[in-house]
Amino acid sequence: MAKKLPKVDVVIVGVGWGGGIIASELTKQGLTVVGLERGKERKTEDYFMVHDELRYAMRYEMMQDLSKETITFRSKTSVRALPMRSYGSFLLGTGLGGSGVHWNGQTFRFLPYDFEIRSKTIERYGEKKIPDGMTIQDWGITYDQLEPYFDKFERMAGISGEENPLGGKRSQPYPTPPMKMTPSIKMFQEATKKKNLHPYMMPSANLSEAYTNPDGVSRAACQYCGYCERFGCEYGAKADPVVTVIPIAKKTGKFEIRTHSHVRRILHNGKKATGVMYTDVTTGEELEQPADIVVLTSYVFNNARLLLMSKLGRPYDPATGKGVIGKNYAYQVIRGGAVGFFDDKEFNLYAGAGALAMCLDDYNGDNFDHKDLNFIHGANISLSQLGLRPIANNKVPEGTPSWGKDFKAASLKYANRFLSVGAQGASMPFRHHFLDLDPTYKDVFGDPLIRITYDFEEQDRQLAAYCADKCGEIVKEMGATEKIEINKKLGPYDITPYQSTHNTGGVIMGASPDTSAVNNYLQMWDAENVFVVGASSFAHNSGYNPTGTMGALSYRAAEGILKYRKSGGGIIV
Repeated sequence: MAKKLPKVDVVIVGVGWGGGIIASELTKQGLTVVGLERGKERKTEDYFMVHDELRYAMRYEMMQDLSKETITFRSKTSVRALPMRSYGSFLLGTGLGGSGVHWNGQTFRFLPYDFEIRSKTIERYGEKKIPDGMTIQDWGITYDQLEPYFDKFERMAGISGEENPLGGKRSQPYPTPPMKMTPSIKMFQEATKKKNLHPYMMPSANLSEAYTNPDGVSRAACQYCGYCERFGCEYGAKADPVVTVIPIAKKTGKFEIRTHSHVRRILHNGKKATGVMYTDVTTGEELEQPADIVVLTSYVFNNARLLLMSKLGRPYDPATGKGVIGKNYAYQVIRGGAVGFFDDKEFNLYAGAGALAMCLDDYNGDNFDHKDLNFIHGANISLSQLGLRPIANNKVPEGTPSWGKDFKAASLKYANRFLSVGAQGASMPFRHHFLDLDPTYKDVFGDPLIRITYDFEEQDRQLAAYCADKCGEIVKEMGATEKIEINKKLGPYDITPYQSTHNTGGVIMGASPDTSAVNNYLQMWDAENVFVVGASSFAHNSGYNPTGTMGALSYRAAEGILKYRKSGGGIIV
């Protein structure tokens, strides 16, 4: 029997970017909020002088323990899913701040096309352009409606950038200027401008200069040390929840964080939630936290899993296409790209930052004509200088022996003499791509694991090949003197090698409860006092990193919660 605790206004499940934003916005308005985080406490001091690539990048110090909870995967329904026992395709973060602590800081706004993708595609090409089984849908919100929330997130985080010439209109410039332009980035800029493309510096949560945000939080500028992805930032220069929104929520005195608290069920009466049940992993004690409003702000997989385990919302059935929880799982097409080797130039590739890059959107969204192409959408193409750490980076030309004298010679020669131009492709949902509960495998508490059913489609292969060719053209224009390697082949999805942690969908947003789980305030159609915040709401994945769009939707969700509270109930419109 779980011990029942005193009731609060709001309980949030997971204290990362979504949870931190919700807590900050609600506590400023006087609501009492409890944040349940299954991982441990974190603070900036934990990362002072800890540039340990082996511990963090290779041994996944900040990631979820897969021996206690993982996912299962299968490529199609006719095969048995098996657990992911070691990290590969994507990484699952844990701890206070969530994946927002160890992200790179690349902070894009999805394109206007993304939010009305079905309508815009049909309008330009006709309905036959959408292949059988592709379940794209409009999001129930437009870019213009979401723009003020993008701006709010960027000002809170101090995003450093310049206007995207092919992106949606902005109400204000970025709060801080773009990051430094390195020699390699300058080469990319010159080459792409010669090709009449539209390069711009990547929007970065790694501060280009000291900044104080509207909440009064001051942070220092980036030092370009190259330890961003998979690491916490020892300078506080990389925006993360622990150094931005969480301190503001705590300062109000209305926010209580309980770490090591593993939420296992949403409690409800069939129409509304009454609270959550969680286990204190330090003692094994089961506790019930009653609340007027429940907000799920954990990772994509856990948001869907909690709803399915709690029997809240209608599970998606791929056979009929009915139901919504688990629908439209999407990933990212990350394979297309090109590498060029240079005999006559040397670069300082070991200096960098997680979002130090220049990119372009000429081949993203619907910014180019797809009439004669066998895919829709596209990819953001970029040259990044993230900072090559010594263990994981040892690029040599194809055909080089994998060991011995020749390998050592090529490693030394090309350590700072290669540049990569990469394509981050959009991922479209299909009827047979979904999340559900695995009937066989369970976590350490005996609860079923979430199961992913997914594979790359012809849409993805065509997109990857097209964008890889464009990357190769850019590398050639940059003057690579050795063989240019173009990675354009996309085979079946393989969960073994790392690709991207940009998982989306499962609790998608839309204009109708028939085709979506939440409305454009991320409020559940089937349980009005439950809000589900995160990239789980994305009805497809764009050619960008998801955090900027997720942050904007989090601010809108906070506004919706306050409206719901003030109105006394009902679906917010």
